[in-house]
Amino acid sequence: QVQLVESGGGLVQVGGSLRLSCAASRRTFSNYAMGWFRQAPGKEREFVAGISRSGEIIYYGDSVKGRFTIARDNAKNTVYLQMNSLNPEDTAVYSCAASGTPVAGPRSVYDYWGQGTQVTVSS
Repeated sequence: QVQLVESGGGLVQVGGSLRLSCAASRRTFSNYAMGWFRQAPGKEREFVAGISRSGEIIYYGDSVKGRFTIARDNAKNTVYLQMNSLNPEDTAVYSCAASGTPVAGPRSVYDYWGQGTQVTVSS
């Protein structure tokens, strides 16, 4: 069992930045590829970014390419999502997820999910 806890969400103005963190409970964090997803009210869950176990393979959703950056620190059992140039369409609950597969893409199977953290971008 892997427990994931997100933090770093909040209210930010258009054009601002936030950094989300996702801390994992297990020392075997490096065995999991990690993904970030988001879900806005009335919309389907959307893949935001994914990073492989080693951090070498990274995927981004089309809507965040060039603005968001995913990174991981296996020594700290933590994955990060740096979000820049935020706009109101980025408002959503952001969740991290762990996959037992080597890479974390939009179609990967994710075994564990965090509770999510709210990000609100005001205009």
